[in-house]
Amino acid sequence: MADWLGPQEWQAVALSLQVAVVATLVSLPLGLYVAYVLARRDFWGHAALNILVHLPLVLPPVVTGYLLLLSFGRQGLIGGFLDRAFGLVFAFNWTGAALAAGIMGFPLMVRAIRLAIEAVDPGLEEAASTLGASRWMVLATGTLPRALPGIVAGMVLAFAKAMGEFGATITFVSNIPGSTQTVPSAIYAFLQVPGGEASAVRLVWVSIAVSVAALLVSELLARRAIKRVQGQ
Repeated sequence: MADWLGPQEWQAVALSLQVAVVATLVSLPLGLYVAYVLARRDFWGHAALNILVHLPLVLPPVVTGYLLLLSFGRQGLIGGFLDRAFGLVFAFNWTGAALAAGIMGFPLMVRAIRLAIEAVDPGLEEAASTLGASRWMVLATGTLPRALPGIVAGMVLAFAKAMGEFGATITFVSNIPGSTQTVPSAIYAFLQVPGGEASAVRLVWVSIAVSVAALLVSELLARRAIKRVQGQ
């Protein structure tokens, strides 16, 4: 692939994969927790939390990117603190692209995992609790293994969304080749210059190949998870 793609194209592909993997893995623990809370807990503010989680799906991506810039930019309240305290910079950095991609894919991850947890019989959890198992033990050994197909599906959806995210990313971290230019941003940039169509087409094919591979891996992992659950 390195011979087929030019240096700038290869950098965009590598950065997109890096951003998508980091965004998915970092958001997974919080996604599991939020999905479980929404599926199994009834509390004041449940509807508000549900709206907040799904807000990135209905907001224009540019709005999400601008809000991230205001919050996590060097002059933002959160971004300024992280920069001064830990030297962690998000704006106009690949870490910001991962943050934006993670936020945009988070609702898809949470929804898939939540539906999978809701499909698990609560009676099994109650039975394990009456036998002395702690809540975390029930979650780790009972609920999450049975919800594994949905967890895998949620991770793949989040990964795919991160790979294709454009509006929030380009607004928050711009389109800097070799630094913040992901595949969608590179395709957009190539289409703006004469003679860039060939590079754009190559990146389109790369995007399709990565998406198909992700779906195939997801299907394989989901089938194995289902067989494991059915065998229990």
